[in-house]
Amino acid sequence: MFLGVGVVALSWAAPLIRLTRGPAVVVAAWRLLLAGALLSPWGVRGWRGLPWRFPLAAGLCLATHFALWIQSLRLTSVASSVALVTTNPLFVGLFSLALGERPGAALWAGILLSVGGSFLIAWGDVGRGGSALLGDLLALLGAVAASAYLLVGRRARARTELLPYVSLAYFVAGGLLGVVAAGLGHPLPPAEDWPWLVLLALVPQALGHTAVNWALRHLPPAAVAVAILGEPVGAALWAFLLFGEGIGPWQGVGMALVLGGIAWALRGVRL
Repeated sequence: MFLGVGVVALSWAAPLIRLTRGPAVVVAAWRLLLAGALLSPWGVRGWRGLPWRFPLAAGLCLATHFALWIQSLRLTSVASSVALVTTNPLFVGLFSLALGERPGAALWAGILLSVGGSFLIAWGDVGRGGSALLGDLLALLGAVAASAYLLVGRRARARTELLPYVSLAYFVAGGLLGVVAAGLGHPLPPAEDWPWLVLLALVPQALGHTAVNWALRHLPPAAVAVAILGEPVGAALWAFLLFGEGIGPWQGVGMALVLGGIAWALRGVRL
């Protein structure tokens, strides 16, 4: 139930980011720093006994994910970006292969379907220019970083309490991005971004991402990644209602193949 609420919260991330005007790295940094500050009153007591390698690694992966994905939303449609960034179950499977686990035929079939779907999403963006295609690529790279974040979280949550771990991971990620933003000459977001940043910190970050990390202690990363597949459906709905963003035929078929490929791949995963 908590994970389901978290997925609904996550689906608001892309539309809220679309309402911001600051550089991607600034939006990501302050979203994370505000969420860390919000949760730290309940997490700070557990920081002393926390194995710091976990929040440091998770923070690095999360910072990379957000920097890539938020920039993707500046370049391509919400539907395309979110569909591609939630392909992380496939990358979780590939990372598992690299760690010595042998995925079955179902996973490989799902990978092929999803790669084909990704191609169709990109093909549907050809008419929108090279920037849309670059946005699609950034979303895929963001999915790789998100997969690493889930795998780190799975190991971390077996040994750590929820709020100390996530609050520190959010601070680490926000701090890393804050340093980059300051180096680029943008330490603070525009004044008009603050209401959206507060909502981003409260809803998709403090509620959504924290629910995902809660679930990682109770479910395998692949099962959590499957649940996150509800995010593109919600994000596309909010984008249609708020911005009038439709889904073209190529994107629609591509999204169906991506999601169908992931579902097929996970038939061979023991949940």
